[in-house]
Amino acid sequence: MRESDWPAVRDIYREGISTGDATFETDAPEWAAWDAGHLPVCRLVARHEDTIGGWAALSPVSKRPAYAGVAEVSIYVSAHYRGRGLGRRLLGALISASEAREIWTLQAAIFPENRASIVLHEKLGFRTVGRRDRIAQRNGKWRDTVLLERRSEAVGI
Repeated sequence: MRESDWPAVRDIYREGISTGDATFETDAPEWAAWDAGHLPVCRLVARHEDTIGGWAALSPVSKRPAYAGVAEVSIYVSAHYRGRGLGRRLLGALISASEAREIWTLQAAIFPENRASIVLHEKLGFRTVGRRDRIAQRNGKWRDTVLLERRSEAVGI
């Protein structure tokens, strides 16, 4: 992902936001804020010719050095490309890229209503750690998340 990809990436992010089941965010930030909140590595886009169909990136879970190998997954696929295996390819590539960067644990917090995302993560080795009831509000409504994680079998053994 390059900074020049941000307009297309932001549009896909906004599509996800509009579903109400992808994130607690209610709008996509400007590039500088998004860039500051994500790791500078493992930022991927899926391109088809000149079109970006999806993106994936990692955020740090903590600033503490002991957690340098733990990151949170964000993955979004444009509505036009959903159901075509793009999410699986993106998440698989993100896992490979994260392991190349010595990241040993990936985690994802997903709304339980977003079954497609939960199933995708499970197919690629994530396991459910638990459910966080009423963890935060979105548009004034309390929401739960399912916490999933994937421990690398190649890094930090």
